[in-house]
Amino acid sequence: MITWRSITRTFQRSHVPLKAQVRQLSLLEHHSYNLLKEFKLPVPLGFLVTTPEQAKDVVSEINGPSMIKAQVLAGGRGKGKFNSDGKSGVRMVNSPNEAFKSATNMIGHNLTTAQTPADGLRVNKLYIYKAVFIAREFYLAMTFDRQHTSPVLLISSSGGINIESNVDKLHKLRFGISTGITDEIDAYVQAELGFSDAEMKDIHRILVQMVKLFKEKDATLVELNPLVRTDEGEFVCLDAKLGFDNAARYRQKEIFALEERPPDEEEELQLEKLGLSYVRLDGNIGNIVNGAGLAMATNDLISLYGGKCANFLDVGGGATKEALSKGFEILKNDQRVKGILINIYGGIVRCDMIAEAIVAAATEMGGFKCPVVVRLQGTNSEKGLRLVEQSRLENLVVEAEFEKAAQMVVKQTPPVEV
Repeated sequence: MITWRSITRTFQRSHVPLKAQVRQLSLLEHHSYNLLKEFKLPVPLGFLVTTPEQAKDVVSEINGPSMIKAQVLAGGRGKGKFNSDGKSGVRMVNSPNEAFKSATNMIGHNLTTAQTPADGLRVNKLYIYKAVFIAREFYLAMTFDRQHTSPVLLISSSGGINIESNVDKLHKLRFGISTGITDEIDAYVQAELGFSDAEMKDIHRILVQMVKLFKEKDATLVELNPLVRTDEGEFVCLDAKLGFDNAARYRQKEIFALEERPPDEEEELQLEKLGLSYVRLDGNIGNIVNGAGLAMATNDLISLYGGKCANFLDVGGGATKEALSKGFEILKNDQRVKGILINIYGGIVRCDMIAEAIVAAATEMGGFKCPVVVRLQGTNSEKGLRLVEQSRLENLVVEAEFEKAAQMVVKQTPPVEV
């Protein structure tokens, strides 16, 4: 027999939200809804629109109060503001004409929230569904607790836009990926969130389907916020965030085909598809390295000598000429980049192969317009340096010593304009 005393010994209340996961795919809300429907989770019937005319037609078909939601990869839309009319990214409209007016002020305009850049994100799509009258809001989510190497269920009796200000009501329950939702978990959820026995049958089914999605789709996050109880006693998910492990790209191809990024992250997406790691920074010296440790050391050394990095591009252990050429092209097209340091330690990646790629890419692009310092050490480094020197490409110089290479690129690159 399960008692409240045994439950409270098993589970501990969480007063600190888990850290956000990194290196994961996040989907726009309308894609998340489609996945939830695939796993038989309750979502409202909605429509994606890209023009004010479409918004007007959809609300006319709904024939009642409707919700219009901006589709951007950022939270806090309900508290955000558009640069067009100062209104939020989540709106209720009562007529087709009102929908047309709202959509006109949303599509093609920037929405700023607590999670966007200062100038906001451009909105190109809206999701519209029939308004649901809410009796109560809840929060349900599944993610990973890295500290305890376990999947974890997060629950709260206060869902919606105020979840971050009600952390004291957030509870964390670890569960087994193979055992899923047990009787103990059900009992704890029911006690904390105050569900009746009849309601708990629906909640149990929702939790079971969340685990199924979490497991089968290699998710790092399945968040229903809010999960609402309507006036009729039905449960409906009115917003969802799903995240997926980048390492699962090869077996979740349909999901990763849905990936969209803000314009300033498009280069990162292109390079990820080629197997390279790209991180955008706020300086003007581009870096091409192999290995995250070397990348951080390169960034630190450039900073030490007064420079600021625009990025680092990690070619890893299996970079091809095609991939490197794409990386050079992106750096060349980045108007912020005024100097480039190529810093390679040849272990898995041979320095002569890197040198051939550098020369080939520079030749195809008509040379580099900014100074490029090449530092090669390790496997075939002497051969690689000779190849670069013999190419006699304009603005391309070699330096075998790490510190001297960093000093050289900082000296040859104009300072960042403030």
